[in-house]
Amino acid sequence: MILYFLKNIMPDINSADDKPPRMPSVLNVAVYSLLFNLGLVAAKFILSFLAGSLALRADAVHSLVDVLASLALILGLKISERKSKSFPLGLYKVENLASIAISFLLFGTAYEIISEALRSDASMVQYHEYILLAVAVLIPLPYLFGSYQIRVGNESGSPSLIADGIQHKADVLTSSLVFLALIAQAFAMPLDRVAAGVIAVVIVKEGWDILVSGMRVLLDASVDAKTLEKIRSLIIEAPEVSTIGEVVARNSGRYLFVEAGLTFRIADLNRAHQACRRIEAKIRQEIPHVDRVLIHYEPQAKTSLIYVVPLGDHLGTIGEHFGESPYFALLEIDLAKKELLRQEIIANSCKDLSKGRGLKLARFLLSYKPDAILSKEDLSGKGPGYAFAEAGVETRVIDAGALDELVRDLLA
Repeated sequence: MILYFLKNIMPDINSADDKPPRMPSVLNVAVYSLLFNLGLVAAKFILSFLAGSLALRADAVHSLVDVLASLALILGLKISERKSKSFPLGLYKVENLASIAISFLLFGTAYEIISEALRSDASMVQYHEYILLAVAVLIPLPYLFGSYQIRVGNESGSPSLIADGIQHKADVLTSSLVFLALIAQAFAMPLDRVAAGVIAVVIVKEGWDILVSGMRVLLDASVDAKTLEKIRSLIIEAPEVSTIGEVVARNSGRYLFVEAGLTFRIADLNRAHQACRRIEAKIRQEIPHVDRVLIHYEPQAKTSLIYVVPLGDHLGTIGEHFGESPYFALLEIDLAKKELLRQEIIANSCKDLSKGRGLKLARFLLSYKPDAILSKEDLSGKGPGYAFAEAGVETRVIDAGALDELVRDLLA
């Protein structure tokens, strides 16, 4: 039965089809896990009865707990899919509760194994050679199945499926210890109880890792700094965003909830709403398994304005054509003191592009968060003009011929 399931669920690595294999549902894999564990339990208990090995019986009990864990996993997955008015944010954390239940089952298993090892004697037992061969055959099976579970769990974002996969991979160590203990028995070295004790320690470590992972989710501390930084970078890319306040995210089961406080450069509510929709769509596209994005925003209190001006040369001559200008000047003017705070000249990196130059240049300039674009060329009705208008950036037509003259006009 074990070999049958491994053959039918593992992807065919020799397939000539270039398309990636279609992953089964998390629930299906959980059912496979239950059947796989039932097969392991039956095989190990039969072998432990025939060999009279405490270590092998401990490993069988470990697999029996895996059966209970698989049942808890299936139950958690089914409950987490339910919708309820009493739980508007979903029941996704039931999956994490299931993984925590698995950890406590492991602690109980370790206690029983240690108790039995202390109570039993160290007498030698006799067994047939085929017992050793059967144990050797069982060793790699949990590792293969666990690797499969972890891969599906990572792609589906299921923490309980990943926990179950880690648990299966850990079975390789315990089965190897049983194998070594049986070999030692053949050389009159009674290491059966020692192997059982080591298996118990491994089970405790495994349960502790699963418990810590589940508790971090329940305490809303599970999202790592790298993911938070990626979310912040996606938000700041939006030209409407002036500053980012607090960005928090938390896991609930396999899903992610994101909340951010932003300051917008625009005051129009309709444009602000559209900007929020674009930011949310970008986060959902780049970050997997995002269930909800909640954005709190407010308009920026302006103390200064940033102007962008096309230049025909680096000496300060204002360019006649927006997209063909080799340079651009960034001017930041203090509104209260009426003074120039910053003047910077940047090169037009899109000047030599043959296609889409205007829109790419607009996106490039928007990264500097300007408040207004000042140009001799009227940008209304053109691609860059639409891009600036959508971002809430004003465009003005000017007559000044030199940058110094324009600065004097702006200060006046």
